Amino acid sequence: MEYNTEKINELAHSVAKLVEENLKAKAGSGEKQIADIEKEFREVLRQIGMKALGFYLSGLQKTPESEIRCRCGGQLHYQRLREANLISVFGKVVYERAYYAGCECQKGKAPLDEAYGLEPGKFTAGLSQLMALSGIAFSFEESEKWLSEFLLFEISENSIRSETEGLGLIQKQEDERAIENSQDEKVLQERLLHMPKNMPLRLYGSIDAAKVRIEPRAKRGEVVPEHESWRDMKVGCWYQAEPVSKMHQSKRQKAKAKRAGTVFRTTQHHYFCDICPSEQFGKLLWASGCKNWADLVPELVFVCDGAVWIWDLVTHYYSNAKQIVDWYHAEEHLKKLAEAVFASSDERRIWLDPVTEMLWQGQVEEVVLACESLESQHPHVQPTALYFANNAERMRYDQFRAQGYLIGSGTIESGCKQIVTQRLKRSGAQWTLDGAVQTAKARAVWLSGDWAALCKKRPTLPLAA
Repeated sequence: MEYNTEKINELAHSVAKLVEENLKAKAGSGEKQIADIEKEFREVLRQIGMKALGFYLSGLQKTPESEIRCRCGGQLHYQRLREANLISVFGKVVYERAYYAGCECQKGKAPLDEAYGLEPGKFTAGLSQLMALSGIAFSFEESEKWLSEFLLFEISENSIRSETEGLGLIQKQEDERAIENSQDEKVLQERLLHMPKNMPLRLYGSIDAAKVRIEPRAKRGEVVPEHESWRDMKVGCWYQAEPVSKMHQSKRQKAKAKRAGTVFRTTQHHYFCDICPSEQFGKLLWASGCKNWADLVPELVFVCDGAVWIWDLVTHYYSNAKQIVDWYHAEEHLKKLAEAVFASSDERRIWLDPVTEMLWQGQVEEVVLACESLESQHPHVQPTALYFANNAERMRYDQFRAQGYLIGSGTIESGCKQIVTQRLKRSGAQWTLDGAVQTAKARAVWLSGDWAALCKKRPTLPLAA
């Protein structure tokens, strides 16, 4: 939004004069570096913003009515202009608004607060967003230091934790509501009336899991476990893919294109996650899929590793989807087998190169035979052969490439790293189950590009300062 240039210049001159006088008044100030001057301007603008926001909120108060209706149906009577405060992005803001009381229910009311979603003594929505954003990016301890430098006033580590997990709780409730709606036939039928015009012709889905350390917390009457437990944070993603033109390919992509032909980049990522049994995660898989039209797109493709629980869920909820085992996982199985069986690198290469080429060409039965031709007594042979035999139809890589499918699940591996590794597995991190889930869900929303929509729902979960 553009403001009147003349007025902005007038205010700017006043602020500059104020800063200049303040710098001169400081004992032994000497020559200041630009960083010092910038910080001085930030501080004076913060204080101006703090006062100005208070004046602005007070100015929103219209001439009070003598009586208004109470929530209970009774009558509230005007008492006085009552002072309140908020913790905003500028610091503590003080304002005045009309306050009503005197109803038989003995509850008061400030209409201005309700009209603008103000909660005296608590954080404003704007500050809440910054707190949670730092909480999903850094450790809560680091967030406290980062925000102090950024805002020029302090916010406690516990407040940042509460706000971050609070937004995650809202997303958890949204997920639960989506699961409920996805089981409601009426809701699913009504959804057909609002199908998007730009529905993708092909949608991808991927699922994976990463370990999170959960701190032991016994419920009332239980004995606290001696050791923490590691739990699977299951992560899913819906996304699309588009080819990368030769002009925009990186050196690594150009090398990849020599063998694979078309190189893709993934777009429109929508992540979802939880720590729960696979059966429960399947409900979230279905619910999030309904929100992303996965059940109605012309073509649905799943690219995942070979975990049995993953393909059981995909088959149960999306039986018509094309199923592809990630090429790199499959190739890695061959490499590990060769390393386990052959002592020398030459022997490994002689066996591995042609078998890998068979796999690349989708000749999975030949790969199985090649595995079984190795010493049958070796403990790695039979499990590897069984892995390829069980996933044979998911490894027709020649056909998949010909149809222009992605055959790598790098998107979901990246999602696990961004949601779990980079935030939940920071050095020394320990989590309660709720804390881990809620922080991960909030971070997943940010990575999906839906942060603003989530933050608008914050008033449903107020936080005391």
